[in-house]
Amino acid sequence: MERNAPDRTLTIGGHRLPVVGPARMYVCGITPYAATHLGHARTFVWSDVAARVLRHAGGDVRVCRNVTDVDDVLNQAAHRAGSPYDSFAAVQQFYFERDLDALGVHPVDHQPRAHNHVMEVVALAQGLLASDHAYVRDGAVYFRGADVPRRAGLDAGEAHVLLAEYGDVPDDPAKEHPFDVAVWRPSRSGEPAWPGPWGTGRPGWHAECTAMAMTIFGPALDLHSGGTDLRFPHHAYEAAMAEALSGVRPFSRAWLHVGMVCRDGAKMAKSTGNLVLVSDLLQDHAASAVRLMLLTEPWAREWDHAPGDLDRAAADLDRLHHAAGRSRSSPAAEAAVTRALLDDLDVRTALGVAEQEGGRTARHLMRVLALG
Repeated sequence: MERNAPDRTLTIGGHRLPVVGPARMYVCGITPYAATHLGHARTFVWSDVAARVLRHAGGDVRVCRNVTDVDDVLNQAAHRAGSPYDSFAAVQQFYFERDLDALGVHPVDHQPRAHNHVMEVVALAQGLLASDHAYVRDGAVYFRGADVPRRAGLDAGEAHVLLAEYGDVPDDPAKEHPFDVAVWRPSRSGEPAWPGPWGTGRPGWHAECTAMAMTIFGPALDLHSGGTDLRFPHHAYEAAMAEALSGVRPFSRAWLHVGMVCRDGAKMAKSTGNLVLVSDLLQDHAASAVRLMLLTEPWAREWDHAPGDLDRAAADLDRLHHAAGRSRSSPAAEAAVTRALLDDLDVRTALGVAEQEGGRTARHLMRVLALG
């Protein structure tokens, strides 16, 4: 780098990410059991923007986005549909990828599916057992997680509630500690099952992502993304297992925890019946307007979606297109756009500069954000 060259390092959540060689980015993907809604889309569009900004800064970014196709909710949905879990997941994944493609999300370099990495979960469990970070009870392997909530900044009460909410059963009498979680567990009747050293069973959810991420990228990541609802317990235990196995800390240098999408104050989710489906919006609106709408609020902030949001985003996009048609251009304005994007993905500031300056600056931003 020249002595006076501008700093082109991305900062995420206060963490600078200088990169030498390929940047390793892991995106927590979908559990493919339902249609893509705005909550899904916001996480994956922001993850895509992070990767694009890293590339714009000169980095070679390798992105892995997993598919959690071994999971209770998927099993239940497949059973209701009268379909094998893997066939049902493959169909849902097709629709998901179609929606993301329409929204301009760049194809990822790796897309591991949990059911293809069961043996890696077995190896993870064996490694954790060998170092006494796990133990066996009644055909299950439990990771010793007593310290994980504290490391995640939670008190015991908060951790207990969240573990119960996400199916980790803190009151399970087989556990040595309520905050231990399953790396491997026996399969119940009708569930996917594989032979393992501790009997027929299946991976635990957190262990699936640990095994897939480490299989693709080794012991550490540069950037890990996913929704804020995954911060605890999923990401906390994923990182704890990886660090216990490898001894490398931190598991990820930075985290992109994208804020939840709400509707009338309630988290957008199938269980609450307040979904806004991407496929429905794309029938009547330009995909670039939907994408811009998802980028309107800063990535870490919770967003309460309102009916007029898409019309406002379409109007914003129209102004940006008109600005891009102007002939003037300023290298200083282009540099200001880049600085904003590198500063915690400040899309709002970058859009303001691009709309005011127009010309090549606006076209430059549209290319980086995939708003063409």
